[in-house]
Amino acid sequence: MQSNRKITLAIAIIVAMIFFTFFASLNMGYIRIAPIDVIQTLFGFGTEKDELVLFDFRLPRMVIALLIGAGLAVSGAILQAVSQNGLADPGILGINAGAGLAVVLFIYFYQGSSTSLGLDSIFLMPLAALLGGIFAAFLIYTIAWKKGVTPIRLILVGIGVNAAFGAALIIFQLRMDPRDFMQATIWLSGSIWGTNWKFVLAVLPWIFILIPYTIYKARYLNILNLGDQIATGLGAAVERERRLLLVLSVALAGSCVAVGGGIAFLGLVAPHLARRIVGPKHQAMLPTSALMGALLLLIADTIGRNLLAPSEIPVGIVVSAIGAPYFIYLLMKTN
Repeated sequence: MQSNRKITLAIAIIVAMIFFTFFASLNMGYIRIAPIDVIQTLFGFGTEKDELVLFDFRLPRMVIALLIGAGLAVSGAILQAVSQNGLADPGILGINAGAGLAVVLFIYFYQGSSTSLGLDSIFLMPLAALLGGIFAAFLIYTIAWKKGVTPIRLILVGIGVNAAFGAALIIFQLRMDPRDFMQATIWLSGSIWGTNWKFVLAVLPWIFILIPYTIYKARYLNILNLGDQIATGLGAAVERERRLLLVLSVALAGSCVAVGGGIAFLGLVAPHLARRIVGPKHQAMLPTSALMGALLLLIADTIGRNLLAPSEIPVGIVVSAIGAPYFIYLLMKTN
C-alpha cells in the first residue's frame, strides 16, 4: 500500500511539473506573452497576434514535444528490457538512424524538397520511418542471431548497424542540393520542425495506441528481465514476445523520428530516471518513463528555443548535452 502511494505521488509530481513547464513555455520565446495574456488567449479573449503565436506555432510544437518524449522514452524502456542491458536506446542501437534514413529518402524522392510536404506525405512519413526502423531492427536481429539472441550481441550489432546507417545518411546527404542538405542535417540532429497541427495528428495515433498496448504487455517485459532461461521456465514464448516487443519499440521510435528527427539519449535517460523513482516493475515504470520523457523533451525544447533566441538550438543537441554525460556515468557504473 505504501509503495502504491509512493508511485502515485511520484507520478502526480511529474504531471504537475509538466503542466508548470508547459505553461511557462507558452510565455517564453522570441515573442514573449505575459501569463495573463496567455490565459486570456487560451479562453478566446486574446489578440489576433497572440492567437497566431500560441495556436499556430507554440502549442502544436509543444504538444509534439510531449508526444515524442513519451514515445522515445517507452521505446527505450522496451529495448532495455528486451536486451537486458541498461545502456540500450533506439538512438544508440541504430533504429533511429534506420528510420531517419527512410524519412530522408522519402522526402528526397517524394517531393524533392523538405519544405513542400503535402498533407498526404505528412501522414505517410511515420509509415516510412516505421519501415526504415523495422529494416534496421531486422538487420540487427538477423546478424545478432546465433542459436538465439543474447543481449550483448544485440547491443554490439546494434552499435555497428547504427554506424553503417550513419555513413549511408552522410553519403546520401552529399547528393542533395545545399538547401536540402542543411535542412536534413538540422532535422537529423533532432529538430521538432513540424510546427503545425497536421504533424500532431500524424504522430498522435501511434503514441496513443502503442503506449497503452506496451503497458498491457508489461508483464512480459518483467519476465524477460529475469533472463531467457527463467522466462522460458515460466512458460513465456521468449522469442515471439521479444520480436513483438521489438516491433512496438521500432514503431514508437520510427513515428517519433518522422517528426522530431534523430533525438538520441532520451530513450536511455528517461527509463533510468523512472526506474529510480518507481522501481523496476514495468506496470509502473512504463507510464512513469512516458511522463519523464515528455517532461525532459519539453524542457529541452524550451531551452533550445530561448537560449540563443531568435536563433534556435535543435532540441536533439540539448538532449545530447544532458544525456551524453549520463550515458558516460552509466557506462562507468556498469560491470
